[in-house]
Amino acid sequence: MHGQPKDSQASSWLFLETGGNRPEGKVLETVGVFEVPKQNGKYETGQLFLHSIFGYRGVVLFPWQARLYDRDVASTTPEKTENPAGHGSKEVKGKTHTYYQVLIDARDCPHISQRSQTEAVTFLANHDDSRALYAIPGLDYVSHEDILPYSSTDQVPIQHELFERFLLYEQSKVPPFVARETLRAWQEKNHPWLELSDVHRETTENIRVTVIPFYMGMREAQNSHVYWWRYCIRLENLDSDVVQLRERHWRIFSLSGTLETVRGRGVVGREPVLSKEQPAFQYSSHVSLQASSGHMWGTFRFERPDGSHFDVRIPPFSLESNKDEKTPPSGLHW
Repeated sequence: MHGQPKDSQASSWLFLETGGNRPEGKVLETVGVFEVPKQNGKYETGQLFLHSIFGYRGVVLFPWQARLYDRDVASTTPEKTENPAGHGSKEVKGKTHTYYQVLIDARDCPHISQRSQTEAVTFLANHDDSRALYAIPGLDYVSHEDILPYSSTDQVPIQHELFERFLLYEQSKVPPFVARETLRAWQEKNHPWLELSDVHRETTENIRVTVIPFYMGMREAQNSHVYWWRYCIRLENLDSDVVQLRERHWRIFSLSGTLETVRGRGVVGREPVLSKEQPAFQYSSHVSLQASSGHMWGTFRFERPDGSHFDVRIPPFSLESNKDEKTPPSGLHW
């Protein structure tokens, strides 16, 4: 990360390195005071936090209750069930887990751009081009355990174009930032395309893959319907050994009966290195089907320093459409 939190015995102050462009170099500036992370419950709208993995400053907009399908703690019953991916697997039961829609501080985006996309939330455009996508910079989805909460006396502690548009400072509140009507309206209007409902996770040889799919909407193209999904993937190295992602291998099954195989180098044009210092990489991509549902699964091929390779499983996940959609996503319009 671009700065390190410093804990003193007297109090847990959060310091970050700033001023990298100054002739005298970087300096430590006080950002706020760490709070005790919540083991239970959830964080409220307006909670400031430091991301425990990517190190950026952010603020919680609102929570989502997701179903986490963790194949690392799959049911231990001996019966095998055929999952939609076409290979036997232990039954995986979803458990409720809290995730958050957050804003990323724009000052921190350059420091995390090599490890996490800062334009991960995308929408289908409102015009006729069915393939047109647009992104909102500095939006992210964060799990409960990613949050290191802190407080600040700054009335505008997060630099983002939507911060003051979405949040209002009220000194008497805890946290002292409350949702404006514009945030509530934006959340309600875009709920079908923002909603995080299912999270899938699996670990292979100490590489954990987390996948979150999002339905984006349907477009008509050449007298047929095209359904779009976004999927966000986080790769985490839980070991101290350095590994590098070299290839991806996807299988995409559509309810229309088609099965597509996709192979390629790296992901989103990169071949990220996962090390003890930078153990995680996060990105998002898109897929479209000519059916209202389908499934995806596959593997990532990683390379060790000695040149050997190993495959990491991507947990199977379903692509489901929202049947009750009535209007296209409206993005920032309300």
